[in-house]
Amino acid sequence: MSSEPVVRAVGLGKRYERFTSPSRRLLALLGGPKRAVPHWALRGVDLEVRPGETVGLLGRNGSGKSTLLQLVCGTLEPTEGAVAVRGRVAALLELGAGFNPEFSGRENVYLNASMLGLSREETARHFQAIVDFADIGDYLDEPVRTYSSGMFVRLAFAVAVAVEPDLLVVDEALAVGDEAFQRKCFARIEQMKARGAAVLFVSHATAAVVQLCDRAVLLDAGEVLAVGEPKAVVAAYQKVLYGAPERRAALLAELREGRLEAPEAAADGGRLPAAEARFDPGLVPQSTVHYEPRGARIESPELVDAEGRPVNVLAPGERYRYRFRVRFDQAARFVHFGMLIKSTSGVELCGVDSHAHGEGIETVPAGSVVDVAFPFRASLLPGTYFLNAGCVGWVDGEGETYLHRIVDALAFRIDTTASSTRRSGFFDLALEPACEYAMGEAH
Repeated sequence: MSSEPVVRAVGLGKRYERFTSPSRRLLALLGGPKRAVPHWALRGVDLEVRPGETVGLLGRNGSGKSTLLQLVCGTLEPTEGAVAVRGRVAALLELGAGFNPEFSGRENVYLNASMLGLSREETARHFQAIVDFADIGDYLDEPVRTYSSGMFVRLAFAVAVAVEPDLLVVDEALAVGDEAFQRKCFARIEQMKARGAAVLFVSHATAAVVQLCDRAVLLDAGEVLAVGEPKAVVAAYQKVLYGAPERRAALLAELREGRLEAPEAAADGGRLPAAEARFDPGLVPQSTVHYEPRGARIESPELVDAEGRPVNVLAPGERYRYRFRVRFDQAARFVHFGMLIKSTSGVELCGVDSHAHGEGIETVPAGSVVDVAFPFRASLLPGTYFLNAGCVGWVDGEGETYLHRIVDALAFRIDTTASSTRRSGFFDLALEPACEYAMGEAH
């Protein structure tokens, strides 16, 4: 395996011209005064990707990730700097790119493979492997305009990996596939890495970046803020994403100075100090949804540590309590309480019902207040997660239904420690088997 970089970017930048109005753009096209405002989508990027290495790109929307990928793939020309790519490139930049919607899947296999540099004879040799990997059944001979987004990406990825590229570029395309197909894709990427292929991978699914990548790069407003071990870069990305606005400038300055918290063992062979739980006032979900109350209202959801102090940045492996209060304006029957932990992409990781094997509290009088608590151990990978809260009861004529529900009631973040670098998989969540609650009268 060659040690020469597959990708080398030096001082790479891309500038666009912004016009304040369509008329000024038209005047410029007709030879009049330009009067444009320069906008740098990317600037000053130095990056190397070596054979067998997967590099993840992280950043908020508009940070320059897709621009960087297009420069690497040659679909954009840089304004300044240079980028060199060694070998064959296969890219999944945009769903359906390189496909003719009127052609069948079979015809598009040959079309797309030719665009990636394969002869018709080479494509014929790989054809059955492509079809088997894509697994789209009878749709192979149907026009691709009839395909779902998942079928599009199945076929596109199958062709891309069949050409055995030296560089595979993936920009969020795998997000539209189902979990089984994503797992098959990741397994194939591991095989490609083993034979020396490099991978540039963009995803907002931070767990996938941690699992798949050897290094990660954090971009913001077109500049590289951090490069390093994926968990450390993911932690920095989440701080940028969810941090308090008044702290943002200081945080960006710290990252520019290279102050990235690396989750590595201490130099003397020991561990880093255990992460400490704390409360970050800027860690507030922007996606909270309150359902219409039906005689009950959930109030004051919060996470607390063993001493009862509010926290939302948790130390891995420590015990916490998710608690909330339910105020009953009307009498209710067969009442249950529930909670759910979700990932940023909405995957439901774990949920608990206070009476999973029973009928719940038989009667809750009007005017009652119930304090609910769910103890759990924070054995999740570093990342940001969201908590739901629910109260279910019996409504005459409807049966069991929500009396109140809050989606994304709270956000919390798991910090990185040395021990977290030794875990595999996505999570190992250990919730206690029961819910705790105490009922009283409202005051």
